Amino acid sequence: MVDHAAKLSDHVWSRYDRKEQWTRYAVYLATLIAIVWAVRDIDIFWPWVWDAPNQIQSLGARMWPPRFDTWNAIFHAMLETVHIATLSTMLTIFIALPVSYIAAQNTTPNKATLWLGRFILVSSRSVNTIIWALLFVAIFGPGVLAGILAVMFRSVGFIGKLMGEAIEEIDRRPVEAMEATGASKMKVVLYAIVPQVMPAFFAIIILRWDINIRESTVLGLVGAGGIGVLLQGSIDLFAWQTVATILLAIVALVILGEAVTSALRKKVI
Repeated sequence: MVDHAAKLSDHVWSRYDRKEQWTRYAVYLATLIAIVWAVRDIDIFWPWVWDAPNQIQSLGARMWPPRFDTWNAIFHAMLETVHIATLSTMLTIFIALPVSYIAAQNTTPNKATLWLGRFILVSSRSVNTIIWALLFVAIFGPGVLAGILAVMFRSVGFIGKLMGEAIEEIDRRPVEAMEATGASKMKVVLYAIVPQVMPAFFAIIILRWDINIRESTVLGLVGAGGIGVLLQGSIDLFAWQTVATILLAIVALVILGEAVTSALRKKVI
């Protein structure tokens, strides 16, 4: 009895056995090798890296103090940015909802429509907003229209994906009950599916509008309207004090958008 207790006291608890420990070490080593190999393949001009603190200090000195004499133009550009985010979000609803319906396994008519809906969602999310903006600027020319379409095409994948998942998680009993009474598919959607996904719908739309505000601030860098046009122009002219003012305005807009969306989500959820 004493020997058994002594053996138990000598035993050291370990979360992993020896095989699991060696496996973890091998994974750590492989990850380290992959990181080192990736850094070696990146062409970094290290003298610029060491000089970065001096450049940051110099740029900060040129930006201070911010200039507010162009505030009127900045305000109108910020308003245009909000309009881009709002209009693109509203237009996205009319595309994303039908796509999410056919991309959900429990509502899609057949496998062909299922894969069509998922292909649309994946295509939308695979292309960055800036790339969409470049394409639409090439098609429609510089301006707000290209920015609205770019944000809209990007938002379709986001809203459609989350709405499709919300539809797949609905309670099937109301749907089956209405189908048993001979209700049409439209009535099943309106009275059995829509009421269950409405809270998720509003939450997703509000969240996407907040994201679209952030994305709309940089569209002007490629000529798609918004505050980014002034930002790019100021950078090209080396008007760093104006750049600082624009950056402060963007931060203020994002904070305001976050506050608005938080208040709206509390009302909805």
